Amino acid sequence: MFITSMVQRGLIILDGIGNWLPNLAIRFLLAYEFWEAGIMKFNGENWFEAIKDQFPFPFNVIPTDISWQIAMWSELIGPVLLVLGLGTRFASVSLIILTIVAWASVHAGNGYNVCDNGYQLPLMYLVLFLPLLFRGPGKLSIDYSIRRHYAMD
Repeated sequence: MFITSMVQRGLIILDGIGNWLPNLAIRFLLAYEFWEAGIMKFNGENWFEAIKDQFPFPFNVIPTDISWQIAMWSELIGPVLLVLGLGTRFASVSLIILTIVAWASVHAGNGYNVCDNGYQLPLMYLVLFLPLLFRGPGKLSIDYSIRRHYAMD
């Protein structure tokens, strides 16, 4: 009886922490990764022309300068939104689309291994976006505060 009570109390504590910490950690990890990619694009040269024919439709018909700008600004604005927990689901969908395009055009033909520029990292990013998309950003977010204020729970 005592052990059962302690286990139940421990699970309640873990559940409480689970409402705050895991999605915050996921948001920060994804924000860091995409921010780094955005900064590299911001400071680098547009290399999309070399792979344009590998982009899936409709991205292969968009001029590469526009695609570069869309990718760069998605990778700069999306992470800021993720860190704040503001528009988290919108930022997640935007970055999921960006990741799928990157997977199809850059990583898919290289196998799974991350060392070979394979699709291992894009796959992990997509899996990490699932809780943010389906469960939201967690309680440490502006989205949660807004939703609570308007009693949308």
